[in-house]
Amino acid sequence: MRFIKFNDQQVDSFLFMELSDLAKGLTKNGEMEVDYSVQSYLDPFEKKIYVSHFWDHRERSETELALKSDIYLRSIGNYFHTDFRELGLFVEKVRPLKLCSFAKQLCMLLEDLRLEEICIKERPGTKMAFRLRKRLYRRHFQSQLIIHKERSILTDALFNAIYLILTAESTLEQIPDLSENLDRTLPYIQSQIFQVFEAASTAHVIKLVLNIVDILEEVLEHDMLNTYFYLAELPYDSIKESSLYDELKRKSKLKNKDQIEDAKKGDEDVHSDKLPTWHSETSKPTKSFLQFDLEQGTNTTLNGDGTVREGDDSDQALAMVQGTSGKAKRNDYSKLEAMESQKEERSSTGELAYGKENRYAVPVFVQSKPPSADEREQYQQDRNDILLFQKKLKLMIQKTLEHKRTLPRSDLHIGRLNKKLLRIVTDENPKLFYKKQEKSPDIDAVFTLLVDCSASMFDKMDQTKLGITLFHETLKSVKVPHQIVGFWEDTNEASKTRQPNHFHTVISFKNSIQRQVGPEIMQLSPEEDNRDGYAIRHMTEQLTKRNEKQKFLLVFSDGEPAATGYERNGIIDTHEAVLYARKLGIEVINVFLSTNEVEEATKKTIQNIYGRYSVFVEKIDELPEQLYPLLKRLLLKTI
Repeated sequence: MRFIKFNDQQVDSFLFMELSDLAKGLTKNGEMEVDYSVQSYLDPFEKKIYVSHFWDHRERSETELALKSDIYLRSIGNYFHTDFRELGLFVEKVRPLKLCSFAKQLCMLLEDLRLEEICIKERPGTKMAFRLRKRLYRRHFQSQLIIHKERSILTDALFNAIYLILTAESTLEQIPDLSENLDRTLPYIQSQIFQVFEAASTAHVIKLVLNIVDILEEVLEHDMLNTYFYLAELPYDSIKESSLYDELKRKSKLKNKDQIEDAKKGDEDVHSDKLPTWHSETSKPTKSFLQFDLEQGTNTTLNGDGTVREGDDSDQALAMVQGTSGKAKRNDYSKLEAMESQKEERSSTGELAYGKENRYAVPVFVQSKPPSADEREQYQQDRNDILLFQKKLKLMIQKTLEHKRTLPRSDLHIGRLNKKLLRIVTDENPKLFYKKQEKSPDIDAVFTLLVDCSASMFDKMDQTKLGITLFHETLKSVKVPHQIVGFWEDTNEASKTRQPNHFHTVISFKNSIQRQVGPEIMQLSPEEDNRDGYAIRHMTEQLTKRNEKQKFLLVFSDGEPAATGYERNGIIDTHEAVLYARKLGIEVINVFLSTNEVEEATKKTIQNIYGRYSVFVEKIDELPEQLYPLLKRLLLKTI
């Protein structure tokens, strides 16, 4: 059980979610994900944007803005303006070259610079982020150029110098002397790289790179040692054929492939009042140019015999663009629409109903057993330890309810006559009567206590059960329904495609206010891992079925969510689960348990998940004393 860390740095979950939302909004693709990597790039096949670790260990304001520049560049630039088919062909072409890494990195450098201009033009608000990005990169490449020049690492030094020249604000900046042979090529290299600011496409950038590499292959002996810009090895071959894009536009294939019997001869009747389309019921062709998306119809020879006619002003837009349909050679997208609908159904009611990070999680519901003699004895001891707090809370609730019962309602038209009769003269419509409340208001609330039963709770579980006993006995005394559930994930049985998550209900809603219930709490014990977001979603689902007006979900944990395949996005998923519960009107509160002082970084992480609704218990032995004011506040809120 660990916090999510990258390069020994804890992830700011709020910033991570902000970047994710930004990527989805800019690409207009709700499936787009964000992840961390050594270098930043877009994977259009997996629908994932990687932001770079290069921006770590800086001032927070710089890190945040630099990470956003990665998102801008990939979401606005690469996603809409990079031709990945051309990149795929380029990768294959440079693979056998001696300067393969240099070629690929130069391509991505020039492409990024081209896309920066597009991003700033389309979204002027990105200018500040790109200005910072350039400043940080220039600082880095200046130091790298000095190091590589001193060590005669010419290829890396040349790359560093190219970046500095392309981003220089002064025309006086030049590529320094590196070697006699290389210096003779510099005028040509500069003439080529400066054309990037006129490049209108990825293909144009690639042409410039190939021109430069063709010269340098004869001059430089070694490829680059370092990686600054990354051209990912992706399955580009899957989009080499243009037919793939044509197929993506079709939602379903033709249901019939019957041929028209009468081919067009050129003297057919031209309709002026209607534009029919071809289908199985028509037998004669016309010169119609209205285009429809059909799932069934008749194959014609409009463009098959090479006969064309010249367009005129009366034609509809794109009327002359015609073709024939046919089965794709590679990928079959005929079932794309059905797959999309099935995916949406799964996401709302099936495997994604509890979050995509939990799509392989499986619930295992465990009921409590009849308590043993030892459990009854231990519970009685715990009950005696919290008896003072429980009685104080019960008395406080009873006094509050009694006060509300006897509190009179004044300014009524009927009831008992008030002693203040002056309003007969001063008011036009005086309300001179009052009534006493006759019925005591009920506590219209319900509680769920969700207890982390992971292995890291081994030194906190006994005191946790003591605090839970206080909640149970107090809620039972004022007849407030509640349930107590321990949760954990079975690590031994977990795999990449199946992760059993146990929910041990020791106290259920049905029997929570029964007098003899309680010793079952002693059956809670530390087990294995825990998937917090998944557990919160399950408890949210159960609470939404309750009719009480106010609903509370208290999560007792040590704040370290981790499970199979959950380390990367566990904090994010848990935060999303908390937000979803609160949108449904459920108040979610975390009770963070610790045996010593909580570190500031840990506090920040927990607050990122639960916001200000977090209670930090730094001395587990004092848990009942610290839970007392929390329970008091919650109960007073329900009255």
